Amino acid sequence: MSQWEIRMSNSKKVPYFFNTESKQSVWEAPPNLSEEEIKGLPGYEYLSNPHAGQVRASHLLIKHKDSRRPSSWKEENITRTKEEATEILRGHEAKINGSTDKFTELASKHSDCSSHTHGGDLGWFGRGQMQKPFEDAAYGLKVGEISDVISTDSGVHLVLRTG
Repeated sequence: MSQWEIRMSNSKKVPYFFNTESKQSVWEAPPNLSEEEIKGLPGYEYLSNPHAGQVRASHLLIKHKDSRRPSSWKEENITRTKEEATEILRGHEAKINGSTDKFTELASKHSDCSSHTHGGDLGWFGRGQMQKPFEDAAYGLKVGEISDVISTDSGVHLVLRTG
């Protein structure tokens, strides 16, 4: 039984080989492993699909005074209510009208998240990495679909599943 397994790097987002006995990590397959042995390793699916079990999403976040960090790149001290934030987000939703290009454009200009610099793109993530309501929304969408308004401790969001 091999002491090697394949894991996914959180920082580089690429698979690596990990020796469970020595705790050694290497990027390249250990030379003593055959192709067949590599195919039988736990985590092999990361080599063929590095995003197995993950989704990719963008969001447009509007914070409110009860958000866990009521400040953003746009406003140092956010004082609007949750209801006001939701109303603002509904206005953006109406302008988006299902258009992923419009979503990206409005997220770039109006999202209270630092991801606004990437059109709201949060990259790939797996279960347990986002707040539960956000995760449930992202996993519940098909690629290209946009959620209804989602409320989390961070504020109110529209979520666009991109992968």
